[in-house]
Amino acid sequence: MKQYHEAYEGKVSKGTGGKRIKSRDKRLAHVGGEFASTRVGESEKKKKVRTKGGGRKIKLQRAVYVNVATESGVKKAKILSVIEGNTPHYTRQNIITKGAILNTEIGKVRVTSRPGQDGVVNGVLIK
Repeated sequence: MKQYHEAYEGKVSKGTGGKRIKSRDKRLAHVGGEFASTRVGESEKKKKVRTKGGGRKIKLQRAVYVNVATESGVKKAKILSVIEGNTPHYTRQNIITKGAILNTEIGKVRVTSRPGQDGVVNGVLIK
């Protein structure tokens, strides 16, 4: 389901207690895209999406590997599970978001990329 992203400005009610009337209706330009919900899987799965203006965006739906930045360089590591996510629900369902902590073959990794937007999982090794 798509989300509406325009914030409401001003007070909800008038000073007299009466309700304010909306000056305009919702706009299609303020509707965001669908949540990719990138999960840990056995094989990688990507989805190509057309964006506003005719551009393309690759959404990652299933991830197997993460590109890990270490002191010696960048390494590719297999994702085992999600240790800590945005919410307990994301952790339980193994959904990868930016800032999530993953358990990999190398060790714990914090995700620095946005898999649902970038189409790739990048991270930094946690000591």
